Amino acid sequence: MIPCDIYDPLFVGRLFDEMSRTYGVVNMISSLGFARRWRRQCLRSISIPRSAAILDLMTGTGELCPDLLRLLDPAGRIQALDISAEMCARARKHVSPDDSSRLHILQADALSCPIEDESVDCVVSTFGLKTFNSRQLTSLATEVYRVLRPGGQFAFLEISVPRSGLLRLPYIAYLRYVIPLIGRLALGNPDNYRLLGVYTSAFGDCRKTADCFASTGLAVEFRSYFFGCATGITGVKSRWKAG
Repeated sequence: MIPCDIYDPLFVGRLFDEMSRTYGVVNMISSLGFARRWRRQCLRSISIPRSAAILDLMTGTGELCPDLLRLLDPAGRIQALDISAEMCARARKHVSPDDSSRLHILQADALSCPIEDESVDCVVSTFGLKTFNSRQLTSLATEVYRVLRPGGQFAFLEISVPRSGLLRLPYIAYLRYVIPLIGRLALGNPDNYRLLGVYTSAFGDCRKTADCFASTGLAVEFRSYFFGCATGITGVKSRWKAG
């Protein structure tokens, strides 16, 4: 039985505050280097205008930001948002003076974005969806719809549980036992990383997320990476209002 409070925003913020020092290293090692590749595939799944205004939700320590900056010209802007104060602090340390005018790190809850209506061209996010329950995913979809301009695009990516029986059982065992061990070796709290396995097992894959986003009127496409070990959604907000 999963305790309901693991989805409470205050709990999630504290959890990632505690993991902020080791999360990036553990994520890269535990994904066998695929995390970076999947992030790039996620960005390539949509067409990002060179002068786009981008919102990076659940940015963590800003791992996606360097790739985003390379896609933009000097007119492009990125707002990167995370609920964890410590994650945001670490992300800010990697912002160079040359990029400070184009990249802003905000501490905030993605379910109540301090972003103006229809003010961004693209919403992107990697590895943050699993910390939301079904109701919260619907709220997230509503926020994405609200902040996107008509014709705006989105791309989300998440570690997922493969549906293939050959991969599913060893993958779950890897989440439950190996990743906490990697967390311990990286001098992190293994219980925190064990909880990431709980989140992932409960999340499954992005099919449910796709349904939540489609329910708001967004056009959605489900995507699978490396036999379902990661999944994602991409899509667009229509340029025309229904009705």
